[in-house]
Amino acid sequence: MGLARVRVGWCAIAMLLVAAVWPVQAEEPAAEWRHATAIIAPPKYPEGFPRFDYVNPEAPKEGQLRLSASGTFDSFNPVLDKGELAAGLAPRLSKVTETLMKPSMDEVDAEYGLLAEAVTFPADYSYAKFRLRPEARWADGQPVTPEDVVFSFDSFKEFNPQYAVYYAHVVKAEKTGELEVTFTFDEKNNSELPNIVGQLDIVPKHWWTGTGADGKPRDISKTTLEPVLGSGPYRIASFSPGARISYELRDDYWGKDLNVNIGYHNFRTVDYTYFADLDVEFEAFRSGNTDYWWENSAMRWARSYDFPAVASGQVKREVVENDYRSSGLLVGFIPNMRRDKFKHPKLRRALNLAFDFEELNRTVFFNQYQRIDSYFFGSELASKGLPDAAELEVLNPLREQLPPEVFTTEYKNPVGGDPAKMRDNLRSAVALFREAGYEIKNGRMTDGKTGTPLTFEILLNGPTIERVALPFAANLRKIGVEVSVRTVDAAQYTNRIRSFDYDMIYLGWAQSLRPGNEQANYWGSKAVDQPGSQNYAGISDPAIDTLVKQIIFAKDRPTLVATTKALDRVLLAGSYVVPSYTARFARLAYWDKLVHPAELPTYSSGFPDIWWFKAAPR
Repeated sequence: MGLARVRVGWCAIAMLLVAAVWPVQAEEPAAEWRHATAIIAPPKYPEGFPRFDYVNPEAPKEGQLRLSASGTFDSFNPVLDKGELAAGLAPRLSKVTETLMKPSMDEVDAEYGLLAEAVTFPADYSYAKFRLRPEARWADGQPVTPEDVVFSFDSFKEFNPQYAVYYAHVVKAEKTGELEVTFTFDEKNNSELPNIVGQLDIVPKHWWTGTGADGKPRDISKTTLEPVLGSGPYRIASFSPGARISYELRDDYWGKDLNVNIGYHNFRTVDYTYFADLDVEFEAFRSGNTDYWWENSAMRWARSYDFPAVASGQVKREVVENDYRSSGLLVGFIPNMRRDKFKHPKLRRALNLAFDFEELNRTVFFNQYQRIDSYFFGSELASKGLPDAAELEVLNPLREQLPPEVFTTEYKNPVGGDPAKMRDNLRSAVALFREAGYEIKNGRMTDGKTGTPLTFEILLNGPTIERVALPFAANLRKIGVEVSVRTVDAAQYTNRIRSFDYDMIYLGWAQSLRPGNEQANYWGSKAVDQPGSQNYAGISDPAIDTLVKQIIFAKDRPTLVATTKALDRVLLAGSYVVPSYTARFARLAYWDKLVHPAELPTYSSGFPDIWWFKAAPR
């Protein structure tokens, strides 16, 4: 149920983990105020708890954390899905703005009051009412008000297409008390809706409707490089457009003693420096000019950490699973079915036969990865074998709308790894192309009706995946499919993704253990023509729409699991992605001036929120 975009090749899973709603018992009064929400299990922490167990309450508030970022930035406006937002300002992870509720790192899906001290909703989930903390303040001293919440909701929904889809069933937000705001929903019994509005970042209405430093009225519908006002623990202290941004911890932060914030926000300053080249960015870390590195290359992890600081222990390396424990993932090459050439499912299936994962894993990845075979890979929601009785109960009413293999054939990726196997795979691919209406003429895969050769471009936003895309393209060229690989800068890539201006991309989706409304944004028919949606493949299928709706309204956990597995089978049968690979762990490298709790929270590495700077000897 998370709204998030996966970075090419990998994703920061922590950005994509989400929470849901603790089920209301039938006998409970509708107006019961709650300090927390959860769904898979009751919240761990009772009302009035002193702090989260995984933090260090004595962590010093000092030191400069120096981080790197790739590409560039041209905006500080967190509401918009346009422009390149500066690092540190992404909704739900921002250092400057805050949400109504805050997730716990040692629970799968629990959230506790941040700007809101409590939430209530009726048994039918027809609305959710939040009560704001009276002490909550913006950095200029003004109180956070219901008007701010309403303004934020209206702005995100109007000016950000992803949120328009995500909040499609949230009809309105309105002030219903001095410190209360109510969100009204247009459908009942959707237990996720109260929670996803609790994840809303709140921006100050009075600031955005006021006059800027240049004397002109501000406009929340446009990008800006004026440092934005927030209620959060940091403020933008300085920046160089597109190159650097520095955040400074606020001594006057209203929530610094709040129980959900104890042990968080421990660095006095947090600086991001931008790099256009990933190798240069890594060299900045090796030389000590940045402090932390999240490694996404198996080859670099194996070969490039032989510098003196590693040998001396100044640079520490860790492999941690925490960020992956509450999530599933699919990443791969996604053909855009808005292009006619990709509409035939057998043609899409043929593409998978040209991807030789085993060879890549042996020669490039040091056998560190697994091939992905589910849209919910790594979680209990991933389908296995043939449908069981519970899944068939979901699938049988849709049988006439579904491919027969959903019921008869276990999904398996082709296996390569040696020349003989790949020859067989490519031979099978040619047969599928033939069934899709193509034949090889003069060495080129050609549409039998139009005589048009099959060509397409794989669009990438950096060099990391080139070592994966180029062999894939070379294998396709062996059977007459002309494939080019094009790497563009981050800004161009973002704009092309938002407008679906691509043949094929390398991207994916992270999944929580409680999928919900975001599934409509990933696979729903209404999202096909919605600019900025995450329906990258252009899927429009009534059966999938039905399954998505059943997931959203699942009456209990077993029903949700069975329905999600059914959806997984249908998506796999559609061959909408050439699945690639993943590792269910994160590789972290950092200079020894950084410290983290001895025991990290179960579901997160906690960086940088609960890490701290090693104090100098006094």
